[in-house]
Amino acid sequence: MINLIKQLFGIGPKTDYRQLLKNGAIILDVRSTGEYSGGHIQGSLNIPVDQLQKNINMLKDKKKPIITCCASGMRSATAKSMLIAAGYEEVYNGGGWYRLQSKL
Repeated sequence: MINLIKQLFGIGPKTDYRQLLKNGAIILDVRSTGEYSGGHIQGSLNIPVDQLQKNINMLKDKKKPIITCCASGMRSATAKSMLIAAGYEEVYNGGGWYRLQSKL
């Protein structure tokens, strides 16, 4: 419960997204295909959140870091939960893609 509260208020250690990317992280953009085509982080993978379950096999290595992103952070939070439930070990919610881009 305390960790959930910390996450909600952004308390605790900050995630170094740039370092995660240097370490081989995948950026997973879970917005719709149309949203993605309107702008996205170069090199990111687009799997809309409503299609993630049936396309999860595209993310083969469950130990490789994954940074989820969307427009605001809501769908990416859902995707993060889905990935963790499927056994992915290192998943980070990067929030909105535009803001995440500035942290890379």
